[in-house]
Amino acid sequence: MPLCRPLGEGLWEVRSSLLSRRIARLLFFVHEGRIGVVHGFIKKTQKTPAGDLDLARRRMQEMRR
Repeated sequence: MPLCRPLGEGLWEVRSSLLSRRIARLLFFVHEGRIGVVHGFIKKTQKTPAGDLDLARRRMQEMRR
């Protein structure tokens, strides 16, 4: 899997493996030449939780205004 991948609707994910064998995710978007970081979390399941995606998308919409 790539280190960075699109999640749809302009939202992107950066993957990071931590020393403790845990996996972290940072969700961001690009708007008008700037990067907006909207959410970061430690993954506990294989699939990205819907609540985390919803939160990131809401924040992205707020920051784009």
